[in-house]
Amino acid sequence: MTDIVVLGSTNMDLVAYVEKAPQRGETVTGREFRTIPGGKGANQAVAAAHAGGTVSMIGAVGNDSFGTRLRSTLEHCGVNTDHLRTVESPSGTAHIVVDDEGGNAIVVVPGANGTVDHLVPGDAVLIASADALLLQLEIPLAAVVAGARAARAHGVRTILTPAPAQPLPPELLATTDLLVPNEHEAAALTGRTDPREAALALLDTVPEVVVTLGAAGSLYAARGAEPVTVPAPRVTAVDSTGAGDTFVGALAVALGEERPVREALSWAAAAAALSVQRPGASASMPYRSEIEKQYTS
Repeated sequence: MTDIVVLGSTNMDLVAYVEKAPQRGETVTGREFRTIPGGKGANQAVAAAHAGGTVSMIGAVGNDSFGTRLRSTLEHCGVNTDHLRTVESPSGTAHIVVDDEGGNAIVVVPGANGTVDHLVPGDAVLIASADALLLQLEIPLAAVVAGARAARAHGVRTILTPAPAQPLPPELLATTDLLVPNEHEAAALTGRTDPREAALALLDTVPEVVVTLGAAGSLYAARGAEPVTVPAPRVTAVDSTGAGDTFVGALAVALGEERPVREALSWAAAAAALSVQRPGASASMPYRSEIEKQYTS
């Protein structure tokens, strides 16, 4: 099994389902509201665990009811939470509006995630024992850089999701093995709206890039090779929240199993396609048996 460590955020997703998302100054009536454990870090941890990885989570939750539920959800999904801190800040929250086309708009309030600005004793040792470290940008950059540095020192593959999009420090890029932005994040990082051009530009700073393209699949680029596009299964989306995190978690497992890149990308796309057909983030993430069935169908 692939050993994966996730250093990142845990949030409680507060999700409102509406026919059409409100414009600025507009009020709309929703048809349903749910509280669903999420956060990009926790989502990737759950996705990787469901996909068959052995997963540990480094992060923080608050000393509140959300924190208790976030921790128990991770544990129920098979994620080790020994390195998930409990702090005196409120747990992080994400306020999400999902429309009838499956699109979403999200406001994240970091809460306890904002306290994860460094590694604590034992974190680096855990990272050193992994096959891959998954990183995102919903915790302070200082901790992300420290995690990537620890991974590089021990030869651990670092997979970075640059979301929310922001300028990336040169040291973080220098210690990233695989960068996985969506097409909007790739454009924000490079100033180039064409995904292929953006991916090629990103290869100036990292050795491998996967740009996720939503329903169109993904584009893989590596130094010294011609970029390739891998399609995604055609499905009807209900809720795209967490789809990118599902893709990354499944991709990390597939790469850890040394699947060829095209196969790994197709397998991860199958996982993401399953997730968008269900409501919620972590609640929508498929298990390995489901991914295999979707991948072979």
